[in-house]
Amino acid sequence: MPDNPALHPQHNPPVQKVSIVIPVYNEEATIQTLVGLVIEAPLPPRVKREIICINDCSKDGTKAMLDELPQLYPTEEFKIVHKPVNQGKGAALRDGFKVATGDLVLVQDADLEYDPQDYIKLLGPIVDDKADVVYGSRFIGEPHRVLYYWHTLGNKFLTSFSNMFTNLNLTDMEVCYKVFRKSVLDRIDLKCNRFGFEPEVTAKIARMRPRLRIYEVGVAYYGRSYEEGKKITWKDGVKAILTIIRFRFSD
Repeated sequence: MPDNPALHPQHNPPVQKVSIVIPVYNEEATIQTLVGLVIEAPLPPRVKREIICINDCSKDGTKAMLDELPQLYPTEEFKIVHKPVNQGKGAALRDGFKVATGDLVLVQDADLEYDPQDYIKLLGPIVDDKADVVYGSRFIGEPHRVLYYWHTLGNKFLTSFSNMFTNLNLTDMEVCYKVFRKSVLDRIDLKCNRFGFEPEVTAKIARMRPRLRIYEVGVAYYGRSYEEGKKITWKDGVKAILTIIRFRFSD
């Protein structure tokens, strides 16, 4: 008698939702293009998406670009939040996590530096129940735009410094692409408002017990120059060092 797949639940895994959280600040030139790429990106089987855009009080035409999205893509599930004051990437992500209803949460920048075609790789380890958190990495073999030597050196230094305190062996702690089970984020009290989000969340997932399964996958990177709108500076690097130390010894 042939086997009946209906008797084996693993053949029909439940549908999962990924909440794609996009913090946006002064990205009127890129946000609609980015959202189009997010919608076109393939997802693993039985995974659907919601798109959450947090406008961090942009001073250009970003608000109007965001408000057009539900009309441009009427079949998509959107949540669009306009913050009354600018607080930074970390604060915008916190606001996005609060309204996320997905089983998984993926962080996506709005500036076209990262390629949503990598979603399959990023989501795969969690969907396959091999991981609880997945980090992308710009330094393990995928295409990347050649830009600033000192930025690369700084990123590698911050990752190594973070690894010393967390006992993780990440290659790219500062990467945008991070995916979490929502149940993991719900257990973390995030505090940093700006780019300190990256070392803070890394420190806190490293300390969680029982120990989380953390994976890393290579992602493509198409970095921007400062003339093209890059925002992070050396001052954020200094703050990252202080953040790594702070959250090693306190909550």
